[in-house]
Amino acid sequence: MRNGTPALYAGYVLDLDGTVYLGDELLPGAARTVRRLRECGSRVIFATNRPLDTAAHYAAKLTRLGIPTPAQDVVTAVDALVHYLRERHAGRALLPIAEEVVQARLREEGFEVVTTPRRAEVVVVSFDRTFDYAKLYGAFRAVRDHGAAIVATNPDPYCPTPDGGLPDCAAMLAALEACTGARAEAIVGKPSRHMAAAFLDRLDVEPARTAVVGDRLATDVAMARDLGATGILVLSGATTPAAAAAAAIKPDYVLAGIHQLLPAHDRGNHQ
Repeated sequence: MRNGTPALYAGYVLDLDGTVYLGDELLPGAARTVRRLRECGSRVIFATNRPLDTAAHYAAKLTRLGIPTPAQDVVTAVDALVHYLRERHAGRALLPIAEEVVQARLREEGFEVVTTPRRAEVVVVSFDRTFDYAKLYGAFRAVRDHGAAIVATNPDPYCPTPDGGLPDCAAMLAALEACTGARAEAIVGKPSRHMAAAFLDRLDVEPARTAVVGDRLATDVAMARDLGATGILVLSGATTPAAAAAAAIKPDYVLAGIHQLLPAHDRGNHQ
């Protein structure tokens, strides 16, 4: 791990929750940092494991909060999911443990989305605030009785929020794995190669000249290390200083927040 301020990179992949904003509030210095990085000629995109909204929604939220962003500059775990399903399960029927926004995207991409366990060939597990026993039972039958594969959107145990967090995809996946004895064949969000492929295509910068910035070691930093990019951990979200110090996954830099991507003289008042 290096000390000091990171260098200026040609490309930046920024996490959203806990890195750029928390809830509906930008974190200190986020708008100025993104603006200055862009002014310096760096390519900036946003990558989130949170599958609860579309890229257009996240782009509109960033724009509303003061970071003008087109939808094509946001990559979600659902983009990685689509990439994986096209590669490995084209033409197969999907039974989702997922909210309607994920189901709608899958239908838009041409996948057959079913509700009957005997017709399901793949169970798709996502962050789902409508998760209930009926969904778990249907998925259980699809996997145990009919041999459906399991694919999950992301490995996050919880999603940071201003009031402490929400159970995320890993919680729904754990319930299904526990009752079936099966394991997901793939978890496609960060840090997987499927998520990396989705955002590298948008970024159009080679990994060696890219910084991946986020608040989680096991997703953001691990993906950077796997890619050969620079991994920068910010302590504004899910990871505490103590956890960062004790973890086996080591980032290239640890920063208090996104504003420290800029040199000290260029940080302004963190607005």
